[in-house]
Amino acid sequence: MKALVLGGGGREHALVRALSLDPGVTDLHCAPGNPGTSEHADNHVINPVDGLAVTELASRIGAELVVVGPEAPLVAGVADALRDRGIPVFGPDQQAARLEGSKGFANEVMEAAGVPTARSRLCRSPGQAAEALDAFGPPYVVKDDGLAAGKGVVVTEDRAEAERHARECGRVVVEEYLDGPEVSLFVISDGVHALPMLPAQDFKRAFDGDRGPNTGGMGAYTPLAWAPEGLVDEVMETVVGPTLTEMARRGTRYQGLLYVGLALTSEGPRVVEFNARFGDPECQVLLDRLATPIGGMLQAADVGGLSPSTKLEWRGGAAVTVVLAAENYPADPAKGDPITGIETASALDGAYVLHAGTAWSGVRDLTSAGGRVLNVVGTGDTLARARERAYEAARRIELRGSFYRTDIAERAAAGSG
Repeated sequence: MKALVLGGGGREHALVRALSLDPGVTDLHCAPGNPGTSEHADNHVINPVDGLAVTELASRIGAELVVVGPEAPLVAGVADALRDRGIPVFGPDQQAARLEGSKGFANEVMEAAGVPTARSRLCRSPGQAAEALDAFGPPYVVKDDGLAAGKGVVVTEDRAEAERHARECGRVVVEEYLDGPEVSLFVISDGVHALPMLPAQDFKRAFDGDRGPNTGGMGAYTPLAWAPEGLVDEVMETVVGPTLTEMARRGTRYQGLLYVGLALTSEGPRVVEFNARFGDPECQVLLDRLATPIGGMLQAADVGGLSPSTKLEWRGGAAVTVVLAAENYPADPAKGDPITGIETASALDGAYVLHAGTAWSGVRDLTSAGGRVLNVVGTGDTLARARERAYEAARRIELRGSFYRTDIAERAAAGSG
């Protein structure tokens, strides 16, 4: 199989790495990719949101699978353009991707399907937002209705901050606050059958103790030994199945990755959000633990159909990823600073580094080129050991002004032995 991955972040490096380990994948490409993906794939400099450019590249290299990494190409209809040319693609079409592209649409689908979620209101003006904030009370939850790269949500006790976010976004969804820990569940779907992955947990706030601004994600881990027994089966029955059925009723077959963000409330699991692609950085730890070859499975979601009897196989142990962020992330991250120590970090047994926001400067000098610069992945037979390896590797990397959270998986690891 010849495979092409669209995107250039840490999620895409993880996808390229996983595909490179699949013996069925014989030729691997990434567009636009990054310095890390170039170790496994041929990078191509194109705009991944440009459907024509993507289909022309896929046709030229003879791609038999295109994996769409980020959300923007999906919402722009790139998967539609590929399918129109008969090129297998892993990713929902433009209509289905509205589950991520519009929070209001997602809530409409969940209401029709009877999916357990927070009470919410779609607000088109500051006045409507103020009324919704009055109705739901603090903590206030205000979500940009459109794409915001994982940073469009404000959860705050500060009424002024909530109203300011609503004004800046324009069209927002205001929701009641859901108590309880959050969990991510990824599901691979062909529109009828769905395969759940392991639950994972990510850390959205910038600083230790879940303080600071919301980010695209500062770290993640799997498995979740503390998750309630039967959680995955319950979510498949009460959330995923009804959602796929409702989308099909609307004439839209959901093919690709359905990301279910959950809050495990005192009243049971409730959906926080849907995404139409692998979450970042949860993708990094889940693909590390996945033993099933990924290429054929992703292709089957589009062309071959997924068997209801198929079960994913997982490696034992645990994985933790720690995000090394640039100075002043997420507000206005510094770029262009040299990065050293990646080779030393990757030489550590049980650890490796994925590139997220990096670029070449000169011939082979590596520099920062984004807010989340690197993902440092640690693995081990226990979560505690995986965490130790991730942080030991992270300490070997040098980037001026960079920072990372020191408490990723800390509480969970304390009970893992």
